[in-house]
Amino acid sequence: MSSGVFAPESCVVAEVMPSPNHGERVGGRRPDMIVLHYTGMRDAAAALAHLTTLGSEVSAHYYVNEDGRIIQLVQESRRAWHAGMAYWAGEADINSCSIGIEIVNPGHDFGYPDFPKRQIAAVTALCRSIQTRYTIPPVRVLGHSDVAPARKQDPGEKFPWRTLYDSGVGNWVKPAPIMEFGQVLRPRDRGSAVAAMQKSLAEYGYGIEINSEYDSVTREVVTAFQRHFRPERVDGIADPSTRNTLHDLLAHRGRTKTIAARARTSMLLVAP
Repeated sequence: MSSGVFAPESCVVAEVMPSPNHGERVGGRRPDMIVLHYTGMRDAAAALAHLTTLGSEVSAHYYVNEDGRIIQLVQESRRAWHAGMAYWAGEADINSCSIGIEIVNPGHDFGYPDFPKRQIAAVTALCRSIQTRYTIPPVRVLGHSDVAPARKQDPGEKFPWRTLYDSGVGNWVKPAPIMEFGQVLRPRDRGSAVAAMQKSLAEYGYGIEINSEYDSVTREVVTAFQRHFRPERVDGIADPSTRNTLHDLLAHRGRTKTIAARARTSMLLVAP
């Protein structure tokens, strides 16, 4: 297919800047997942150039600037090259089943600033627009680190997942409080408690073997889980807060709420 200019597929898109880096979705798959990334480069313009340069072998469907300006790079029907080697809930070809959104932020290697509110508002609006065209289960709105925990940290612990959830995007529960007591699982531990946690992480969707050993893969997955769902402390150690948050997510993952109901819940959570 030509990489020529095409019509934007969402009313929130400000510009189309076609990337040549895309292909067919395997099996004609319709997307049912959104994967959020940060650009991870010091310069936003350099990141955009990288995503649109032939031979870079990387792209995404959308690029969201710090001021909230959204550029579409690849048509949604096409397989953008954003996830790389990744896995979620039995899927090993994440690019074929997902829409990738690159969010301008230099990332952990370059100071990792907060995401501006205008940018997050734009990401939220874009995700909601995508959800009008496809069936995207809340548990399949994910970060790059969720689907590739051994390789990626983005969009990271500063990304405001709760803000998206309160606007009808993704899955979230209030993180269980951190306590300095209770059973803590850590690297080199082994046994039934480790196996139970691995089983819960795999049930949620993470790529992890249930081997009863707190190995390096387990630590990477726990770290990714914390970045998304318990960002107050990201250390790869499964304290009670981490495991209780995981339990709550599994208990609530099949429930859907209207945006109004989410807003009421949000008000209750911040009430004194």
